[in-house]
Amino acid sequence: MEEITAALYEKLTRTLIEKGLTVSVMESCTSGCIASLLTDTEGASAVMRGGFVTYCNEAKIRCGVPAETIEKYGVYSEETAAAMAEAVKKFYKTDIAIGVTGSLGRTDPANEDSVPGQVYLAIAFGDDLYRYSLDGISGRSRHESKLLIAEHVGRALLDGISKSIPG
Repeated sequence: MEEITAALYEKLTRTLIEKGLTVSVMESCTSGCIASLLTDTEGASAVMRGGFVTYCNEAKIRCGVPAETIEKYGVYSEETAAAMAEAVKKFYKTDIAIGVTGSLGRTDPANEDSVPGQVYLAIAFGDDLYRYSLDGISGRSRHESKLLIAEHVGRALLDGISKSIPG
């Protein structure tokens, strides 16, 4: 799995460089895995502007996610993932931004909406916002779960870039 994900992200990063598209991330349950994969390819500094690892609710709020969104929809929701993507996109002024939130292992005692294995993703691409949810991400190691989520994000980004950006 690791080799496949690494190859996918090398292709993705090279495509971002070729197209001149900038990217930023706000990651919770993936803990910076996506940012790490994006920057494993030489030349990534041309497109990767930065990111936040916001593992707790307070960190998400400090980085621009409205507290009202978390209160109304829960920290583990499509709405929070979308707010994460929008906040990091605005902060770094990038073409593309990714937001990821979810629970990989056990139920989170700090958040009642925690469902182990349920993950929410959002990709802000230009003026568009794409939302995804993944179920059944538990039952494997945390590292494998992070790679599985990253693989989904990478494939969605490559697909979106190929459909949205000519040439």
